[in-house]
Amino acid sequence: MAAKPDTLSRVAVLREDHEGVTTLTLNRPESYNTLSSETLAAMNAALADIAADPAVRVVVIASTGKAFSTGHDMKEMRSHHDEAFLNKLLADCSRMMQTLVNLPQPVIAQVQGIATAAGCQLVASCDLALAAQSARFATSGINYGLFCATPAVALSRTVARKHALEMLLTGDFIDATTAERIGLINHAIADDELAAATAALARKLAGKSAYALRLGKVSFYQQANQSLDAAYRCASADLVRNILASDGREGLNAFMQKREPRFS
Repeated sequence: MAAKPDTLSRVAVLREDHEGVTTLTLNRPESYNTLSSETLAAMNAALADIAADPAVRVVVIASTGKAFSTGHDMKEMRSHHDEAFLNKLLADCSRMMQTLVNLPQPVIAQVQGIATAAGCQLVASCDLALAAQSARFATSGINYGLFCATPAVALSRTVARKHALEMLLTGDFIDATTAERIGLINHAIADDELAAATAALARKLAGKSAYALRLGKVSFYQQANQSLDAAYRCASADLVRNILASDGREGLNAFMQKREPRFS
């Protein structure tokens, strides 16, 4: 039996599975989908389940309401203004961001409204990102005397340093077109086409070899943090492993036989 609407409104993160695509939806629109301790716990639990689920081929991170996420819940942080609480909160948030990168499946952010501070960090931590044309992004903590140190980790690994520092030091908003230009998102999409465009991208990825997607994501991030020589050694070993795997053999056979591959 489906949950009643009032029950769903109290669930911090909704999960929907459809044909290999799992969508996790931040579901606290009344608080602009802040990354509260409750939301982080729900996200970390959901991601742990997804990582162990071979039926999940692609993950989409979405949200309800007018904001994708405005980052940490400042009311919660202010009411628990002690070092132990803040350390745990940021550790849980950092774990979620790193889990997105380490997740075997590719992750797509579907961004509407505003994504600020740790919300912007969440976008930067996803493998791919599509955003509504009206979406805006900022690491605006500096405007309130708080440098966005943890969002800077993901942001500086996604866009060039001068773009990252301009966002971090000014706190200014950028629009979706600018976010696309600097590489924070892949594409800015017309607002009424965002959901359809994200679904189409997710379906496209879900149709690829799951083995190649998983190996490829790990290989990409691993080589990106190595020296050039080490990166080539790592990537070469991954490619050999891919070629010798069943999906790799099937892909080569399909290419030679001029047919569509049938991946296992």
